Amino acid sequence: MGLLQEKLSKFRLPQMYMEKGVYPYFREIDSHQDTEVIMDGKKVLMFGSNSYMGLTYDQRIIDAAIAATRKYGTGCAGSRLLNGTLDIHVQLEKELAEFIGKDEALCFSTGFTVNEGVIPQLVGRGDYIICDDRDHASIVDGRRLTFATQLKYKHNDMEALEKELQKCEPDAIKLIVVDSVFSMEGDLANLPEIIRLKKKYNATVYVDEAHGVGVFGRNGRGVCDHFGLTDEVDIIMGTFSKSLASIGGFVAADKDIINWLRHNARSYIFQASSTPAATAAAIEALHILKTEPERQEKLWEITNYALKRFRECGFEIGDTESPIIPLYVRDTDKTFLVTKMAFDEGVFINPVIPPACAPQDTLVRFALMATHTKEQVDYAIDKLLKCFKELEIIK
Repeated sequence: MGLLQEKLSKFRLPQMYMEKGVYPYFREIDSHQDTEVIMDGKKVLMFGSNSYMGLTYDQRIIDAAIAATRKYGTGCAGSRLLNGTLDIHVQLEKELAEFIGKDEALCFSTGFTVNEGVIPQLVGRGDYIICDDRDHASIVDGRRLTFATQLKYKHNDMEALEKELQKCEPDAIKLIVVDSVFSMEGDLANLPEIIRLKKKYNATVYVDEAHGVGVFGRNGRGVCDHFGLTDEVDIIMGTFSKSLASIGGFVAADKDIINWLRHNARSYIFQASSTPAATAAAIEALHILKTEPERQEKLWEITNYALKRFRECGFEIGDTESPIIPLYVRDTDKTFLVTKMAFDEGVFINPVIPPACAPQDTLVRFALMATHTKEQVDYAIDKLLKCFKELEIIK
């Protein structure tokens, strides 16, 4: 056995939880992703999905993906830079730029590789990158790839952000990178105050709208639009794997920024382009967002109902302002155990443990779709309350 194998063979934490019967990952789904799924041969209510609009099994999107596959094939066999640009890639970028409210957009094969590829190309030696300490892992990885001075501030603490800005050289580039909706806790970035500080310290603001697009703003244009700050935010990224029922991601900004990224972002120019099916699916989902505002209205109706019920039942749900509802457990073993108990009761939820949160903040993540019913929410909350009380998380 080599030294690497010897080192990695000592990693047995997953096996420990498997032996306890509470390992919660890589659970197999035998059906399409909807409010109900088939797992282990039985129906389970799905409250772990990011499909906020409930579009992943919409027939129009399926038909668009099939039609694109028939026309273009299953893949592009190359990068966008060389032989992998289709007319539908360009169409999607134009429609996204108009939808988001920026000059141009650039599409990537995954949302993760947007942050991983874009952030390192925006700042370098002598510059600064400043991040919220709960930013998504893709932002963290993008930040690590830069040669800029890296600074962090306590989650949503604007005084802490200002202190970090005060450390920066006045004439240096200062890039503030933040999630619009924090994917585990469900709360929003304080964009109005971030923009005030941007202007005060001549900084640049980059907002990750992965969980904002489709949910917030006019017809789902995101949190930047929700606050009326799209023009003030310099760079906006988003993904297709949540509300847009596909896979991929984009970045939108002014022409000069996009021109630079188009020729320098490594995860764009060296990565195979998005499949025809995924691209066509995202286009069709975007059209639905723009023409069916009732989906967003239904999402917020069911979200507000669930938030009210969780609070009435005594769950600790933090400062969430979104369809992402954290149910704090604050114990890793109990987090895994309550996930298993909920599944046995027919409710799928996601456990959140370090490094996705601080050790004292473990939780289960309850996420809503526009297609959930009040009856489904009531059933899930009643079963979760039973599990939480049995484990004395709620007394």
